[in-house]
Amino acid sequence: MRRFSIRPTITLKGRTFKGLRGWSGKPLHPPLTDFPIAAYVLAAVFDVISAVAGKDHTWARELWHAGTFIFIGGAAVSIFAALSGLWDAWKSSEAGTQARRTINTHATIMVTVTVLALADVAWRLNDYHTATVTPIGIVVLSVVIAMLVSLGATFGGSLVFEYGFNVETGGDHPAWHRSETDVFPGEHDKDIPS
Repeated sequence: MRRFSIRPTITLKGRTFKGLRGWSGKPLHPPLTDFPIAAYVLAAVFDVISAVAGKDHTWARELWHAGTFIFIGGAAVSIFAALSGLWDAWKSSEAGTQARRTINTHATIMVTVTVLALADVAWRLNDYHTATVTPIGIVVLSVVIAMLVSLGATFGGSLVFEYGFNVETGGDHPAWHRSETDVFPGEHDKDIPS
């Protein structure tokens, strides 16, 4: 019995391209969100440690600078995540539904996070060469951003795992039937050799 299935997951063959939304079964938004979430939380941790350690520790400055680079990377990717998410919501949901209301909540939180992150980056770049540790105002802003991005991600997770938003296959798909044959995107029961 085969233990692994690799090619169907990574292939784009048989998938429909949907513009900013990605491909059928491979939306762009979810993987783009992972990096900013991790970046903002990690940068906040670095900022707190830097501020608590103080000017007496040279590594506190290194953490302040590392947090700045992480924040810049997270903010850059979050712009693409926001664009793909807004396009996804516009093309994939109906007004007046609980899913759309949850999308609105998620989007509002995440757009707020992106705006705050861009402000954080601007502030960081202004103080980058003069501050020896993370300034307290930036620490507070970073922690707020980390908490908000975690809250926003919770709503995004609900969309996928509770509502099945943009999940294109159900449990009664050939991939769930006992078989030694892998099912590729766009294939149906009749296409699969017996």
